[in-house]
Amino acid sequence: MLNPQELETRKNRASIREAVLHGVTLAVWCVISYWLVTQLLARALSVSRDDDLLGGMWAVVATVFVYGCGYDQSVGAALSRIAATSLNFVLCFVYLLLFPFQLWGMAALIGVGAVVMSLLGRPDDIITTGITTTVVMVVAAISPEHAWKQPVLRMVDTIVGIAVGVAGHLRRLFRRGDEHHDALVPQRSGDDGHPSDGRTDESVFTVCERRRGDLVHIDEDGGLALCASDGGRGSPSAGS
Repeated sequence: MLNPQELETRKNRASIREAVLHGVTLAVWCVISYWLVTQLLARALSVSRDDDLLGGMWAVVATVFVYGCGYDQSVGAALSRIAATSLNFVLCFVYLLLFPFQLWGMAALIGVGAVVMSLLGRPDDIITTGITTTVVMVVAAISPEHAWKQPVLRMVDTIVGIAVGVAGHLRRLFRRGDEHHDALVPQRSGDDGHPSDGRTDESVFTVCERRRGDLVHIDEDGGLALCASDGGRGSPSAGS
């Protein structure tokens, strides 16, 4: 039986290992995202080498945005990124088809984007929309001969980055599912090294989640009780 200090040490080591693994994995997915845009996609949609590099940066940002947090948060991040980029695509594409870059034009697009996001009930996406609009418009000012293409290219870059981030999360979920698909291992009382007094007729299931050895007891009345690895019994839950 481990003492509390040893348990805390193991917990800290596990947290460090998880953080390092997450950081390394994020870096790998960012490299993949950048390579897809600057090497693969650039063969079909290249405007200039500088624009290809910008597209790679844009895809990496989307990947970090989606993969950098937990799965539930990443779903919201992906939706936020898609919403902001879609609105930016419509506003900037229409504007740049009709007019050249102007400071007041960019300011107007940022204001319109903020109003639209508020009316759509997504006020948290105002910041992302404003940043996206600013970058697209400034790049259009740098390369005015290809200005109208910028919203299209940034939309494609965003889709690639989001797809890579989602793929990373799905791979992590599948990997964890493979690790824990045998989480419940049936045993009979008396075969697990724990006292069997008072539970001779109960089925015992060892919860094998990583290094945990907690036991779940299913009583005759259908109730559940958690027993720690030292043989202690927790309070039973409601019967199933």
